[in-house]
Amino acid sequence: MRLGDRLSESWPRWSEEVRLGPGHLIDPGVLLGYRTGRTIDDYRLTIGPGARVRSGTVIHGGTTIGADLETGHNVVIREQNTIGDGFSIWSNSVVDYGCAIGSAVKVHCNVYIAQFTVIEDDVFLAPGVAIANDLHPGCPFSQQCMRGPLIKKGAQIGMSATLLPFISVGERAVIGAGSVVTRDVPAYTVVCGNPARVLRDVREVRCIKEYIDRPYA
Repeated sequence: MRLGDRLSESWPRWSEEVRLGPGHLIDPGVLLGYRTGRTIDDYRLTIGPGARVRSGTVIHGGTTIGADLETGHNVVIREQNTIGDGFSIWSNSVVDYGCAIGSAVKVHCNVYIAQFTVIEDDVFLAPGVAIANDLHPGCPFSQQCMRGPLIKKGAQIGMSATLLPFISVGERAVIGAGSVVTRDVPAYTVVCGNPARVLRDVREVRCIKEYIDRPYA
């Protein structure tokens, strides 16, 4: 279903393979329900009410997205993803297939989310975050053991951080900019570096600008 004009409430919200909730605004140059070359059980795309989808975005069939989706330009969301309400994803970011993403997740520009990643509610991914899912690229069995990280509720991932496969980022953890996360991150901790190491409890962090005493308390 290629949409050459902005959709209004007069546009049919239900079609054979693309289902759009009411109150949507879709720019010209958006492609919804793109058919993947992979064989999957269900090619339908379902997007809840209030979607705002900007030009250049491609969302594959076989994915379900909740209410109030908002995309920047040139976003790709592939097939077999389940995404909650209030998902924001900005320009040039990619969600690969087979991911589970919660509600109120915010993904900034130039982010790559690898296949089989799990992201819980209220997570933030800063610009340039890269998520990996392949322990041994080129191994004959790499496809069988692919898995992205688990990012738990409220975690904040800093700019250009890299998350390696199979790790778990704990609830409300903060990953410093440019970090390479190679092992599990405990809940409520700040980590940074390559490889990332624990610095302190996130609740001990103080605001250097003194707008607030403890921003993560």
